[in-house]
Amino acid sequence: MELELRHLRVLCAIADAGSVGRAAAELGYSQPAMSTQLRRIERHFGKALFERKISGVELTQYGVGVLAQARDVLARADAIGRGPAESVSRTRRPLRLAATNSPVLSGMVVRLRSRLPDLALTVSSVYPSSEIVQLLEDGEVDAAIAADYPGLELWHSAAVAHRGIVTEPSFVALPSNHRLKHCLEVGLADLADDAWFVTPDDGAGWPGVFYAACESAGFTPAAVHEFLGDQLQLQNMIAEGLGVSIVQATLRPVPGVLIKPLTGTPLWCRYVLAWRRASPADEIADTLAGSATAAYRALIAQSPHLRRWASRTWSVAGPQVAVRPDRAPLRHRRGPANGEETAGR
Repeated sequence: MELELRHLRVLCAIADAGSVGRAAAELGYSQPAMSTQLRRIERHFGKALFERKISGVELTQYGVGVLAQARDVLARADAIGRGPAESVSRTRRPLRLAATNSPVLSGMVVRLRSRLPDLALTVSSVYPSSEIVQLLEDGEVDAAIAADYPGLELWHSAAVAHRGIVTEPSFVALPSNHRLKHCLEVGLADLADDAWFVTPDDGAGWPGVFYAACESAGFTPAAVHEFLGDQLQLQNMIAEGLGVSIVQATLRPVPGVLIKPLTGTPLWCRYVLAWRRASPADEIADTLAGSATAAYRALIAQSPHLRRWASRTWSVAGPQVAVRPDRAPLRHRRGPANGEETAGR
């Protein structure tokens, strides 16, 4: 079979619809015909592009890369019909990207530039995830990395789409001479008398989820320092014994700091890729998502404390509580649910 543009449109339609049947209806095919077409396309590539599930289909990791190239080819083919002036204007329009305090950002940008070298890009740092959503709603940015927490999913209108990148456990950073330095895991209640560094309200549920976890553990933090600065400065203060802090599981500790998992994993954080449906970012959402996922996996490779925790957790409790790269849409906090699923590790 020779690959044609119509085959690429089939792949994009299936990925966008999340279902072979829905894509068939959208393109005017029967479902058996669409399924046959997909099998032929996958035979051409020699690998599965979609993972079949009861609720529909999801892109495989290989499929994410193929789809990104398919969208690029279709966009370039479409640009031929628009003429040189419009095509140049479209190519030069920068993708406006915003991001909260996420370790995924730098690795994602590096991979995005490698995969789409002609894409112009501007990056803005915005701490509150609620503000990021508003910027997307107002058309001030095209795509963003935001954060929320299980049970407190960010809400947005139908003008914005989103996809989970990963849901990870939150760890704690301690000075290396801390009394609990020899523990594999640290109970939250065992830190009741410690001073805490806590970042400000992010508009998505933090620090409320932290204080709720402390209350469930039977204590109120003895002292709290509100801090919003770079991670190196925070770690230097922890190394000096000025307090402890909830940190991202992939944080690489500096000398004098230990990163430990919390017993029972009472805190989780989800990183979310969101984009405006009507903006150019919609065409490259799969490339953004693939770049973000690859960047997170690279972070895991550099985080021995996270890998040790995952190996212990998997061996005892199974994969449902391990780090979860998340490719499925997740429900909104307000308004109708959109069929949340959590992908496995």
